[in-house]
Amino acid sequence: MPSSASPAPEFSSAILEWVPPALSQLGSRAVAKENFTLDKTMLTAAAAMLPDSDAGLRQTVARLDGVAVHMLRFSADGMADPAQVEAIRDSYHLRGWKHVLNSTDLGEQSHDDLTDVWLVMDGANVRGGAVMVQSPKSLTLATVAGNLSPLDLLHLRGHFGIPKFPDNGLGGATGR
Repeated sequence: MPSSASPAPEFSSAILEWVPPALSQLGSRAVAKENFTLDKTMLTAAAAMLPDSDAGLRQTVARLDGVAVHMLRFSADGMADPAQVEAIRDSYHLRGWKHVLNSTDLGEQSHDDLTDVWLVMDGANVRGGAVMVQSPKSLTLATVAGNLSPLDLLHLRGHFGIPKFPDNGLGGATGR
């Protein structure tokens, strides 16, 4: 008897190929757009160039199936429509991703950076994640796929186009 549940997606391709529809709409207002995807082969080559002192990052990269990054730049503050940014957040919620971090960084800059992190779970396993960092003139959405932990996401910040977001307890959290 067929089940009413949808078949399990292939996590690596499903995670990297799907982009929230609102991101495309938001991109129509951007003055610059950059998109790229690094597959397992490219990541393996990149990991080989990492220094031996970065063993944690090297181990994390070995668990990745891919990374996709979408960067939007705007000409003026406030060009990112808040309704479209909220629609991006809602898209992850509707797909069942776990929202594990929402942070505002009021550092030395003259504007606020908003950071969101979502994880896609397969039972107890983390199969991927998305990091969105929004500032008044930019929005970056980075998605990773693989067999990861929250600590792995912390190792990846600042590498492969993934924004360097604050940990805000993410490294010690097993889930919020």
